[in-house]
Amino acid sequence: MAQITRFEDIEAWKKARELTKAIYEITSVGKFAGDFGLRNQIRSAAISIMSNIAEGFERNRNSEFRYFLSVAKESVGEVKAQIYVAMDAGLINEAQFEQLYKSATETGQLIGGFIKYLNQLKIKSPKSKPMPNP
Repeated sequence: MAQITRFEDIEAWKKARELTKAIYEITSVGKFAGDFGLRNQIRSAAISIMSNIAEGFERNRNSEFRYFLSVAKESVGEVKAQIYVAMDAGLINEAQFEQLYKSATETGQLIGGFIKYLNQLKIKSPKSKPMPNP
């Protein structure tokens, strides 16, 4: 099992990065590029997932880390809702919707699993010793 010594080692962060990249790619072309409100909102929500995982890790306290992971998971829900808006508005097609929704769901599952794992730990700080990457 790999050890986590920096936020970039966290599988959920890696998956969130992939999701954010996909969001940026899809929102940079076609009708989506011109819908500044939704484009900016979904990008912000995707960035929030990555950022909250990183920020929580850097807080050095397990309780704060879990809180920031929860915020990241909430942002996954926001991205999913906005993907529906994008499809309903004709900004993305069904295949794009399915791809983004699947990626968001996987990201949320990884975050949820990590929260569950951290809830079982007895250590106070994620950086006090390397953590296994669940």
